[in-house]
Amino acid sequence: MKSGLLCYNPLLRIFRSFMEKLFLPAVKGLFTCCFAVIAATAAFGQVVETPNAAPAKATTPKPATPKPSPTPKPVPKDPKKLATAEEIAEAVVFYYAFPGGRATLDQIRKTTLERGRSSVTNSDGRVDKAVYQRYVIRAESLDKEKIRMDLELPTAKFSLIRNDDKIFGVYNNTVFTPREDAVKQFENQIFHGLEALLRYKENESTLELQPREKIMGVDYNVIDVTDKQGRKTRFYISVKTYRVMILSYEDGGIKYKRKFYDYNYAQGTLVPSHSVLWADDKIVEDSEVLNVKFGQKVDEDLFRAG
Repeated sequence: MKSGLLCYNPLLRIFRSFMEKLFLPAVKGLFTCCFAVIAATAAFGQVVETPNAAPAKATTPKPATPKPSPTPKPVPKDPKKLATAEEIAEAVVFYYAFPGGRATLDQIRKTTLERGRSSVTNSDGRVDKAVYQRYVIRAESLDKEKIRMDLELPTAKFSLIRNDDKIFGVYNNTVFTPREDAVKQFENQIFHGLEALLRYKENESTLELQPREKIMGVDYNVIDVTDKQGRKTRFYISVKTYRVMILSYEDGGIKYKRKFYDYNYAQGTLVPSHSVLWADDKIVEDSEVLNVKFGQKVDEDLFRAG
């Protein structure tokens, strides 16, 4: 890696420096974990059969009062006929929370409690392992959300928190200021994830349709999503399932690519349970979601510095 470029694991450097100065001189390295979350379930409607009517009595029955038929929920066009970036993006939102789409995501995912594990390959080839817990309180747009990531390593525990557009760290109830590159990478986890597409409208992001691509025999719709701060993420969406299978972005001269695997259902929304992150064609992180719950109570005090 050329000097001046963003380190694959900037939190490793910031936490090492922090620990050496204040707490654990023997600690030689910590790392960051990039997670993607996001991700999704499908709920299926049920067909209800009307039971057979009871035999008519001898008296003349009263005529039945006609009932209005229910208004059907809107269904997107035939996927093969979707032609614009917005139509494709809306189809993705629809299928990630079938059949309610955006309304279901807003209702179900008011909060997120996620537990998982991750392994990170450092620039020297050493692999570090950790378990994590992530807490999210949903807001009207992605940049206003409250997010906390607790990381547990064999030698220590610490947290990174984003609240009121500020990022800070906590170790043993002591607040510390992460380095600038650590803050940048933590933001990349948030703003270059699945939510950048699923909430493009709330984020007031712009969409740009790219030519279709075929990768290893799979056809993909390709969309660039750029938010108001100019952060651009490219999404590779399966033409067959309308699931995001790959996303990519560039930061600090490094080209990142994340692949998603093993989509499962979680409370009616789709969630990928496994993701792998590449940096300049080298695997730097492999993460697995062990458990995720939406709509549970999350204490606001978790996001405070005090």
